[in-house]
Amino acid sequence: MARPREFDEDRVVTAAMETFWRHGYEGTSTRDLCESTGLGPSSLYNAFGGKRPLYLRALDRYYETSTAEQVALLRGPGPVRDRLRAMMVHAVDADLGTDVGTDLDADLGTDGGTDGGTDPDANPDADPDGGDRRGCFAVNAAIESTAPDEDVREAVRRSFDRVESELYAILTAGRHSGEIRATGDLHALARRIQSTYYGLRVLGRIQRDRQALLDTVESTLADL
Repeated sequence: MARPREFDEDRVVTAAMETFWRHGYEGTSTRDLCESTGLGPSSLYNAFGGKRPLYLRALDRYYETSTAEQVALLRGPGPVRDRLRAMMVHAVDADLGTDVGTDLDADLGTDGGTDGGTDPDANPDADPDGGDRRGCFAVNAAIESTAPDEDVREAVRRSFDRVESELYAILTAGRHSGEIRATGDLHALARRIQSTYYGLRVLGRIQRDRQALLDTVESTLADL
C-alpha cells in the first residue's frame, strides 16, 4: 500500500513555479528546487518524475493563477478601454514594483511617473528600484524554449490562446456597444494588443521609466 504524501502538493508546485520563473528552466538546478520546495531529491523525483515534469506542472500553475488573473481583469467592471488599461497597467506595476491596483486616473495623469516602490528585501528578484523584474513566466518559457519541446510549447500556447480569446471577446463587446471604433478584423486587433501586453512584460524587465511604459499603453488604447 502506497504511503500518503506528507507534503502540500499545491504549495510545492507553486514554490517550483516561483523558482523556474526566477531562474528559467536551464538556470534552475535540482538543488534549487529542493531548497525552494523543502523536498529532498528522491522525494521530488518520486512525486513529480523529475525536473521537466515539474516544470510542466509549474507552467500549468501559472496558467491557473497569473493567466487567470489577466482574464479576471479583462472581465471586470467598467468600460472596455478601462479594462484593457487595467490589464496592461497591472503588468507594468508588477514588474516595476509600484502599487498594483491604484487609481488608474492618477496612474495616467500628469504625475504618473512617480514610483511607490516596495522593499526590495521582500522579494529576492527585486532590483534597487523595488521592481520584480521577472516578466511573464509564459513569455520567458517561450523565449527559452529553443529545443523542439512540444509539451512546453503547448503549455505556453495555452496561456497565450486564453488571453487572445478574452481580448477578442472584450473587443467584440466594445464594438457592439460603440466603445471600440477601430475597423478591421478583431482577431488581428486582439493579437496586436496581446503583442503590446507581452512586449510590456519584456520591457518591464529592463525599463525603469514607468511613464514611458504607460505612454505605450495609452498609445495602444488611443488607436481603438
